[in-house]
Amino acid sequence: MLRILGFGFGIAVGVGNTIGSGIFRTPGEVAGYLGSASFLFFVWIWGGIYALLCSSSITELGTMLPTAGGWYVYSRRAFGDNIGFVVGCCDWTMQCVGNAYMAVALGDFTAGLFPALAGHVQFVAVAGLALLALLNWIGLRAGSYTQEITSLAKGVGLIALVVACFTISPKTGISAPAVITHLFTEQHSLFLGLLLAMQAVIITYDGWYVPIYFVEEDLDPSRNLPRAMIGTALSCMVIFVLVNAALFHVLRIDGLAGSLTPASDAAMRILGGRGNQAILLLSVVTILSSTNSGLLVGPRILFAMARDGLMPAQVTSVNRGGTPTRALFLCSFASIAMVLTGTFDTLIAIGSILFVAVYMSGFFSLLVLRKREPELPRPYEAWWYPWSTVAVLVASAGFLVGSIVGDPKHSLIAVLLIGASYIASIFLVSKKAYAVD
Repeated sequence: MLRILGFGFGIAVGVGNTIGSGIFRTPGEVAGYLGSASFLFFVWIWGGIYALLCSSSITELGTMLPTAGGWYVYSRRAFGDNIGFVVGCCDWTMQCVGNAYMAVALGDFTAGLFPALAGHVQFVAVAGLALLALLNWIGLRAGSYTQEITSLAKGVGLIALVVACFTISPKTGISAPAVITHLFTEQHSLFLGLLLAMQAVIITYDGWYVPIYFVEEDLDPSRNLPRAMIGTALSCMVIFVLVNAALFHVLRIDGLAGSLTPASDAAMRILGGRGNQAILLLSVVTILSSTNSGLLVGPRILFAMARDGLMPAQVTSVNRGGTPTRALFLCSFASIAMVLTGTFDTLIAIGSILFVAVYMSGFFSLLVLRKREPELPRPYEAWWYPWSTVAVLVASAGFLVGSIVGDPKHSLIAVLLIGASYIASIFLVSKKAYAVD
């Protein structure tokens, strides 16, 4: 692995992964659950504070154990090979599912820009994945430059949208978007509305942790990782709140709550027909940035597991450019297979349950390692430990319980997958021990 990355890449990959297509859709969903501007901004700010506290806790682990692999590394150190393998498998699966989902979204948005491609969504999705995989295969520099450029373009585009919403008067003759659905009705209490809105917000903030996967390739992880992690959470919170404020300014609460595509609706109000094209173009850039970050992350999970003997040794191969090539191939192949078979739809529902369970593994790991290995060097310590870590652990557990109650079918499948990966870990750990003997 090449040690060539710095703070700029950490911010780029964190923001690039966190700010996905969700911000173009979720504000309408959240407004629909709440029906109130004050509650709308409360939950987005609350989500940012949650991401900040999570980042602080996990940054301690990242600077304490500065090796590739992310959540897998921490759970393995705290709980052993078996739990580490399960967490690594869940994390890797989520990355591949996310890549497949983003690739199909890329096909949809591209077809919106170029109607001639409307019948070729799968082809565009696979081509997009293959192109980004090729860039990353060339080397870490090519992958990191791609990430920095697309993340910068995404951030500039979103800020431009915010400025346009506040400075351009709505076009005359363009009516407000028709209300498709309004979720804040008598059948929903305020408590339930807040719970559903917070779940949607937490999912939108998912990705704040991505810089931890690259500490082994960072020139100075003790200094750069805290800045990248906190910077990512703060940047995303500011952008999310500003985007919501801009959309609210144009659509007001009724138009926002009734919109399935609030960013497009707002852009069309101020730019006319060009507004939808502008949002589609921004969406394409956003998807490219998020997918590239996923293709950077996934191989490093497999690389770390293989290096520890929990995957075939061949997966540890790294080319001259610093890319784990065989791990990259496995990640790309899995994502493309999901696109072609359409299985990612079900896996997305399962992944939305698994990702918070992976969060919780990290918070538990910090609590365990603080107590069991207090002598480990900690260049960075979590804010207000242990209360901040316990608080985000409880919040994550509440989200997990809500997801299980709201989607028992996919929750059961998630439990079965976790059980299957644990059984596989028993075999692999036994094989590893035999090989060592």
